[in-house]
Amino acid sequence: MSTVHSRPTARVFILLATYNGATYLGAQLQSLLTQTHDNWVLYWRDDGSSDDTVAILTEFAGEIGPGRCVKVVEPPGRLRPAASFLALLRAAVPALGAEDSVAFVDQDDVWMPDKLTRGFAALAAADTDIPTLYCARLMVVNARLRRLTETSISPDRCGFPASLTQNVAAGCTIMLNRSAAALVAASAPPSASPHDWWCYLLVTAAGGRVLVDNAVVALYRQHGSNVIGAPPSQVRRAIAALRRGPRIFMNVLRQHLEALVVQPELLCEDTRPVTRQLYRALRGGPLERLRALRLPGLRRQTWHETLLFRLWFLIG
Repeated sequence: MSTVHSRPTARVFILLATYNGATYLGAQLQSLLTQTHDNWVLYWRDDGSSDDTVAILTEFAGEIGPGRCVKVVEPPGRLRPAASFLALLRAAVPALGAEDSVAFVDQDDVWMPDKLTRGFAALAAADTDIPTLYCARLMVVNARLRRLTETSISPDRCGFPASLTQNVAAGCTIMLNRSAAALVAASAPPSASPHDWWCYLLVTAAGGRVLVDNAVVALYRQHGSNVIGAPPSQVRRAIAALRRGPRIFMNVLRQHLEALVVQPELLCEDTRPVTRQLYRALRGGPLERLRALRLPGLRRQTWHETLLFRLWFLIG
């Protein structure tokens, strides 16, 4: 995707959920100030930090001027990341204009200067009536921002029902158009679902579009305290999955399917029967699961990950 100058009248609503992020938060906030698309407003919610996170954000709000930094306080109490991001999204959606978009930001990463410009340009070219999600690649770095590896996404292996098997949309790269933001805000995600995976899954299940940018748009910092880390290679990712075993993944899969089944109004006509078949298969026997595995598109990004998924689906 080529870099296109953004329209000054359209805004990006950046959503930041924080918790004890003082160590790296300053670098991320500074990277917002370098964005070539500078018509943005930051919605932030703190989840009960005991360090200087709130003080850093309060100072930042004073520096960038009135109306650019909105503190979200409802609902109160500790929500944890996924629910905190959803609270931010629900707070922002009523203010969205037809051409506005939403971006998620993590407290410990660093954005490339053209991150918002690229995402906004991609979404601006899409139909505003169709829920659309933009995502891109990451450079995985250590705590000192030294390169470890880069992520990859195969666009032809995105969509539904592949979105049930694996999340390919890293939260800090995701941008949503107004239709997609409203869709997610109106939903009830399961407790086990990360916010980025739920956005990707729901947009695809609703018949929306996923726009994959091959560019690296952010430095994804690994520092030992990440909510969800990124193994530095596909081999290590596979080994980590084998060590975890099927229990965690199958719990998320079951919760995702149940959440979709009980909210059929959010899905398109093509995905409702697929969702019901997979839901029934996990409650049935081996033959029903084998039949479900023949569904087109039920695969992960690589063949060995798909093989592992199929094994876990059969026995989990």
